[in-house]
Amino acid sequence: MNVKTDDYELIRDFLSGNERSFNILARKYQERIYWHARRMLGDHDDAHEIVQQVLLVMHGKLNTFNFNSALYTWIYKITSTRSLNLIKKKKIKRMFTFSSDETIENYGYENIIDNMEAKERFLKMELHLTSLPVKQRQVFVMRNYDDLSYEEISNITGKSVGALKANYFHAFRKMKELMGNDEE
Repeated sequence: MNVKTDDYELIRDFLSGNERSFNILARKYQERIYWHARRMLGDHDDAHEIVQQVLLVMHGKLNTFNFNSALYTWIYKITSTRSLNLIKKKKIKRMFTFSSDETIENYGYENIIDNMEAKERFLKMELHLTSLPVKQRQVFVMRNYDDLSYEEISNITGKSVGALKANYFHAFRKMKELMGNDEE
């Protein structure tokens, strides 16, 4: 069986009353939800908040899933929407900034990246991601971190493939420029 069929069976099982099937789906996708939200938001706590929101939405709205797409497409659309909403909410309160006293330990990456140079580069990239305009950041994250095709991103965002390619081009160029400036 393929992943899509397994997901569909779990959804049907959950909709017929088996809560355990939802728990399996939640465990299966929570890390992917977290990392997508994390890259969109640039903040560990905000990403965890989004994971909780997405899982609640999934639990309450899985009966509206139409089985015309892969489950992760539906989940990523919810995650993207929730992340963008949080970005808009936070922009009203404050701009995205990181204080100079924040360290790698605040983000829990110590187990992921072992050498200091890689940690610094990774944090700089995460910081630079937050400086991209939201639409550019979204497509950059989905292409580079989530390995989604333009067609999949188009299904999730409702944007045309051409617009996505343009946003990606600008995001890629800006990230390259920002990362290059850090090397100098």
